[in-house]
Amino acid sequence: MQPQPQCRPRRRIPGIPLPTILLAAALPTAMLSTGCDESPTGRKQVTLVPAARMTALGQQSFEALLRTHRLADDPRLRACVGCVAQALVDAVPEPQAVWSIAVFDDPTPNAFALPGGKIGVHRGMLQVARTQDQLAAVIGHEIGHLLASHSNERLTQELAVQGGLLLVDLFAEEPGSFEHEALRKALGIGAEYGLLLPYSRTHEREADVIGRDLMAAAGFDPRASIELWRNMAATGGGAPLAFLSTHPSHDTRMERLGEGMGQALARYRQARAAGRAPECSPP
Repeated sequence: MQPQPQCRPRRRIPGIPLPTILLAAALPTAMLSTGCDESPTGRKQVTLVPAARMTALGQQSFEALLRTHRLADDPRLRACVGCVAQALVDAVPEPQAVWSIAVFDDPTPNAFALPGGKIGVHRGMLQVARTQDQLAAVIGHEIGHLLASHSNERLTQELAVQGGLLLVDLFAEEPGSFEHEALRKALGIGAEYGLLLPYSRTHEREADVIGRDLMAAAGFDPRASIELWRNMAATGGGAPLAFLSTHPSHDTRMERLGEGMGQALARYRQARAAGRAPECSPP
């Protein structure tokens, strides 16, 4: 009489409900399928988080920043940033948010965008973006991130990675073993360098293009977007290798921005002919 094969019972992670496990299995599959949305540049993308939820997250984060970070008190600085931002917002094809912009008293050259139309600019950015057109390139880039729903896409990707890790835990032969932990680490590293970072570089390139075209439509000279990155390269010194960076190298950005500059300049001249000629006082 031959011995009967031993059947192992199906494992479930204690405390994790079945709907969560099903979601964990579905998210990685959705990430590998054809995108269900399109960005403003026509790129397929997957954005599974409800827009209302993203707006609420952006509002909460923005309010927290306002509570914990000092705002710039220079009225000329705030007026200049506000003037440029308003001209760009007015040129957005289909306004979908009540836009807010804050200037933070921070010397680092940085800016950011949060869902729900929340824009932050550091005081130090005005040391790099030295003209209204260069500042328009900065703010236009941040608006580009929002118009392309990059925050939603990135959050969807991170949820997919977490779902994959949960599946590794769920079906592990020996949870906590060396092999199990090695597999989790390999999956995490593979997801970071194979999915999240490349998508982030894609987001940056896409926001560059959207911002360049938006500033041209608002009446700002799109050539200033390339000047801005020359300034950034001179200020920041050597940039990290693009392969392991969430941002493309300065040279790569300038090259990509120059590729469609002819069409951007045509859009800029049309805007100026239509009377869009922003004049924002320098800080």
